[in-house]
Amino acid sequence: MKKTILRGAVVGAAASLALAGSPAFAISGTSADLSVLHAIPDTPVDVWVNGELTLDDFAPGDLAGPLDLPAGAYSIVITAPDATDISSPVIGPVDVTLAANTSYTAVAHLTEAGEPSATLFTNDLSTTAPGEGRLTVRHTAAAPAVDILAGGTAVVSGLVNPKEASLDLPVSTVSAAVALAGTTQPVIGPADVPITEGTNTIVYAWGSAEDGNLALAVQTISGLHSSPDGVNTGEAGLAATGGSSPLLALAALVGILAVGATGAALALRRAPSTGR
Repeated sequence: MKKTILRGAVVGAAASLALAGSPAFAISGTSADLSVLHAIPDTPVDVWVNGELTLDDFAPGDLAGPLDLPAGAYSIVITAPDATDISSPVIGPVDVTLAANTSYTAVAHLTEAGEPSATLFTNDLSTTAPGEGRLTVRHTAAAPAVDILAGGTAVVSGLVNPKEASLDLPVSTVSAAVALAGTTQPVIGPADVPITEGTNTIVYAWGSAEDGNLALAVQTISGLHSSPDGVNTGEAGLAATGGSSPLLALAALVGILAVGATGAALALRRAPSTGR
């Protein structure tokens, strides 16, 4: 899959696009970090920033970045593959302002009703206390609201698409469960969830249960036990689907987001394949 460095307004950013295991970028007083997650199933897309092709044939499940960008305003448009310009967007234009010394993740995803949408999340880089880590759950799937339970009590209530919830927890293995919003009967779990010191583990549930293509993406941001300036952005990629990886516990934690979804199947419009 071809990937193109940002051009136009972001020339000189010296950023590269990568998948899991990407190197860290130093956020500064004049720059911001931006990662991009393609969470719309089945169809590759093109991503344009400020009218310039940025990601060509960006595949579902791909997580690109982080890009180290000058702080400022950007216009993001998502088109079908082979579009020659942004005149027929699938999503957008979405106008965003990136603040200096801040980390973001832009997610193209389905709404609860199964329609294409985009959400810009601000990643929490605030310092965690010694001996603590952070768990963030982002609901970007076509699914109903859920509660996250600890010891049978809801610690996160009514999480809906496209919202997020974060918890700072002591380093440990936490027994957690998930129930439909307003209930206490676990539908998934209890599951053992590892909490890592100084790390924000961000879990995205995406896809469509109706189409049977629900998937899980995981992004980690480490170095939060020190100043977030120049934070190590850690690894970005997909959670394992088999084996004994501890991320399977996180998959169980958000797996309920697939239950009861009533969204219609996504039909991305394809632009004529005229080439470039």
